[in-house]
Amino acid sequence: MDVHSLTPDVSVSPQISVADVSTLQTLGFRSIVSHRPDAEAPDQPNFEEIAQAAKAVGLKAVHQPVPAGQASDRQAADFAALLAELPKPVLAYCRTGTRSATLWALSQANTLSVAEIERTTAKAGYELKAVMRRIANAGKVAPGVVEAEHTVVIVGGGAAGIAVASSLRARDPSLDIAIIDPADVHYYQPGWTLVGAGVFDSGDTARTMASRVPRGVRWLKAPVVAFEPDSHAVVLEGCRRVRYQRLVVCPGIKVDWHGVEGLVETMGQNGVTSNYHFDLAPYTAELVKTLRGGKALFTQPPMPIKCAGAPQKAMYLSCDTWRRNGTLHNTQVQFFSAGTALFGVPDYVPALMKYVEAYGVDLRFGHTLRSVDGPRRRAVFERVLPDGSRETVETDFDMIHVVPPQTAPDFVRASPLADVAGWIDIDASTLRHKRYEHIYALGDATSTTNAKTAAAARKQAPVVAHNVLASLGRASGLATYDGYGSCPLTVERGKVVLAEFLYGGMVAPSFPAWLLDGTRPSRLAWFLKERILPPLYWDGMLKGREWLARPVLDDR
Repeated sequence: MDVHSLTPDVSVSPQISVADVSTLQTLGFRSIVSHRPDAEAPDQPNFEEIAQAAKAVGLKAVHQPVPAGQASDRQAADFAALLAELPKPVLAYCRTGTRSATLWALSQANTLSVAEIERTTAKAGYELKAVMRRIANAGKVAPGVVEAEHTVVIVGGGAAGIAVASSLRARDPSLDIAIIDPADVHYYQPGWTLVGAGVFDSGDTARTMASRVPRGVRWLKAPVVAFEPDSHAVVLEGCRRVRYQRLVVCPGIKVDWHGVEGLVETMGQNGVTSNYHFDLAPYTAELVKTLRGGKALFTQPPMPIKCAGAPQKAMYLSCDTWRRNGTLHNTQVQFFSAGTALFGVPDYVPALMKYVEAYGVDLRFGHTLRSVDGPRRRAVFERVLPDGSRETVETDFDMIHVVPPQTAPDFVRASPLADVAGWIDIDASTLRHKRYEHIYALGDATSTTNAKTAAAARKQAPVVAHNVLASLGRASGLATYDGYGSCPLTVERGKVVLAEFLYGGMVAPSFPAWLLDGTRPSRLAWFLKERILPPLYWDGMLKGREWLARPVLDDR
């Protein structure tokens, strides 16, 4: 644990784990305040888990969620009121501790001098100079104050962000680049499907962020809270500003766990799981292994979501396990999808339907999951009827694999970069912003209609890298992206239907049909998924090696 003391009664820390709670009790803490909204990160324990652990050891736990960089004077006053009434000493936490330290600093604005507040927070390890300016200016951030400036700033250190940074460095090692991302860990999320099937160990899908950021690229470990495109700046938590000549935005997608009522409270227990969460994928494997019959539900929300095939991949691999251990005939499997088709590219549907029929899956299209009651093991769906009206469908379950609704991150949706639907508004071919010529974007948060997959980001990164350099006068020609996406549909252990396609659903195989026909289940495709793609990701894509991903240039 990394506890930082502000006063004898108040300390702050980065995210704590459930196991840390008993340690806090041993250290003498009597209360815990969480300033972190649930589901900010894929490996984050939700507050309900922390609260239950706190109750078990006699600690008071309070949730005061504050989105990164949005600490207000009112929230600071609320925090001060909590500190006045909670048993002391109190430990407040967020992602890094900065948010909690900021709230404490703001709460002391009418009690302590700016110098005293700054001295206290700095001694605790938090440099809050911009917050001090805010306090000194009576709540107003001093305009035009810039903490750093770089030629290229990349928002997001996921697959897209690291890949585009590496591609830029490979083309021009002298380029001044910064990546902004608050996460400590970088995940190979395509591997979570196989973790949920018991094929991969979850630890194999994680690396430290520090080990993935390319050499020579500066890593700013902080969340972005706002964009100021007219002044070529982004605003970080703590009111810090970073200026750029070119901005690349790739923050990923927000998996909205709160978009299904009751889900957060029961995740990881009562048979409720999801391969979209790092900590839950192993629970999926455990549930599947131990289920000996009953009703298993698999859900898919409205599009767009990242890896649109993942909801049914979990279902196929689960069914294959039950078939192998002889319990499939005792298991009623239902697939509830908000969509109207099994897969968006028709060429791959016949092969998938053969597995649906072989596993005896009951397909329920037009059904959107609205709530989950874990203790009662009940799920409620909203069904769209042919005449457009809606009805509620309630069913029981022994196991349910949930894929929550997904959106662009909040700080993107509220920004001038977003289109009316909340996605980053870019040209589908050049990946340049439609209104701001100095901004590019790629990955899951964009408005492009391609599948939101790591394979798409692998193709997009070289396009953005080239076009950014061309816009700076360091390269010639224009690179274009054709919408390529890939979805290795794991239909059973040892076989994959390798879907590859472009904009408009045009099939685009990477291999000749005699070697690998993607419209049919293939052992070679499984070998690619299990053995080739992980090292291709870690040692190829993330290191700027553009194998089968060199962009097409238009030299006009």
